[in-house]
Amino acid sequence: MGGVSKKKTFQLVLIKPTHYDDDGYPITWLKSHIPSNTLAALYGLGEDCRQRQVLGPDVEIVIKPFDETNIRVRTDKIAADFKRGGGKGLICLVGVQSNQFPHAVDLARKFLAAGLPVAMGGFHAAGCLSMLPVVPPEIQEAMDMGISIYAGEAEEGRLDEVLRDAWNGTLKPLYNYMDDLPGIENAPTPRLPPAALARNEGKKSSFDLGRGCPFQCSFCTIINVQGRKSRFRNADDLEAIIRENYKQGITSFFITDDNMARNRHWEEFFDRIIELKENEGIQVSLLIQVDTQCHRVPRFIHKAQWAGVYRCFIGLENINPDNLLAAKKRQNKITEYRKMLQAWHKAGISTWAGYILGFPGDTRESILRDMEIIKKELPLDILELFMLTPLPGSEDHQKLWKQGVWMDPDLNKYDLHHRVVHHPKMSDDEYYQTYLDCWRAYYTPEHIETVARRHGSIKGRNPAEPAQFMTMFKIMFEAEGIHPLEGGVIRMKYRRDRRHGMPIEPIGVFHWKLAVETVKKLRIYGRLAWQGWRIGQRVKNDPKRLEYTDLALTPVDDEDMDKLSMFTETAGGGGAVNKVRSEDLARAKSAAAQNQRLAAAE
Repeated sequence: MGGVSKKKTFQLVLIKPTHYDDDGYPITWLKSHIPSNTLAALYGLGEDCRQRQVLGPDVEIVIKPFDETNIRVRTDKIAADFKRGGGKGLICLVGVQSNQFPHAVDLARKFLAAGLPVAMGGFHAAGCLSMLPVVPPEIQEAMDMGISIYAGEAEEGRLDEVLRDAWNGTLKPLYNYMDDLPGIENAPTPRLPPAALARNEGKKSSFDLGRGCPFQCSFCTIINVQGRKSRFRNADDLEAIIRENYKQGITSFFITDDNMARNRHWEEFFDRIIELKENEGIQVSLLIQVDTQCHRVPRFIHKAQWAGVYRCFIGLENINPDNLLAAKKRQNKITEYRKMLQAWHKAGISTWAGYILGFPGDTRESILRDMEIIKKELPLDILELFMLTPLPGSEDHQKLWKQGVWMDPDLNKYDLHHRVVHHPKMSDDEYYQTYLDCWRAYYTPEHIETVARRHGSIKGRNPAEPAQFMTMFKIMFEAEGIHPLEGGVIRMKYRRDRRHGMPIEPIGVFHWKLAVETVKKLRIYGRLAWQGWRIGQRVKNDPKRLEYTDLALTPVDDEDMDKLSMFTETAGGGGAVNKVRSEDLARAKSAAAQNQRLAAAE
């Protein structure tokens, strides 16, 4: 018995950081809306390392995940846990986006002061190192502090290397795998423990089935971080993910693929989910992301509905063809928007669309005009508005960086909700005010009721649901002053967690301000929630709701391109129509010539 040795412990702490609000406090909620795929993927990879005993049979790897959008990160408590566990381990700040980078560095500063090793990865580091010829100063400063920077993905045993280096005290300043992206087929299953999943509102989880994108959108970072060559999981991987989560009671998933319709295995995936549903009663709800041409893929929307897709996010981006061309979003055809959205609407699947404001050709007048066109002519539910932002890792950022154009140095603002560049046609104040006014213009009580009535016209649909979600978006924007995608349930704010360099407020001042702020928010919450509930109930209880129709629901007709404002008033709309008609004419002539050749041969 004297020869039996006690196992050593290595603590792997995975933290998905949030970012600061305008007052310097981390945006944290009691429950968050959107689960972190990066955290789930890294936890799954860490579990695989633990099971394979990559640090040796005498070392137990203990993994602790923290999603800071739904839990406060106490650096002092984590440091104390390290000491109790023997002091060996690694703090990993994962999935760090540009707007989260300042806060991630502030967390790292505290961990380093406690003598703990820190590594940081995510889109900011990967994007900068893939697109810029030099290491940006903020990343160099982080490495000079002692933070190990990781650029790239961690599959194919790459996490093993980092863990071994941390165990041996030989962490490198930089791990750069951007030139060698791994395959993800048969990779360890993304997952999180039940306690972490319980902090997501609705007990949702997330995973990816593919990475990379073949398109060239200039504002996008994905093509430069995950590559333009797509890599995929297989149907067995998908089934393993669903079964693993189903055992924990998780049946709702956000599939984070940038474009599910371009995943060449999409039908295999949907068929496998349908099999689980039909044969074993394992029924799931899915949120997916697609492009504006997905309706042209045979069976895609039908299979999506059958598999359990209840909501899809669409990169609509803009309704002005000139703006789409400027952003290299050539795959978006405004002449297809109505067909595509009506196809989703008829399938009873809610549509959420990203929409970018601030292209070089935009003016305040054109932007506000386009908001009204969208409301009237497109059967769209949720519109997620973003300011055109040169995100580090994008072609837009690279171009401005090379030209020496001013970009706001505060990375915390790179959340698509703050202005970080000057607009060529609008003053800074006018540009930002236009952005705010667009939110108010789209989410009016009248338009919320219109969307609810569009859903109410479909038998079996609950019109109160879109009214509820649109109201939630309105509440986050008006009461919390943040982008709704950063929202959650019950905001948590802690006095001592303020941004590095900003003063810690006296306890009385902090709590008085918090109390006043809370009262104001509760009034907005109450007023808007009551308003949204009344709209939903009014439409739900309308005996004639199934008879409702409007211009957006009217079947698409060729004459629309001569009448609708989307084609007659937007920049480039007429050109887009002429191009489509020329292509249709060319196809018709080609078909006629082919028919003539066949007739002659007979």
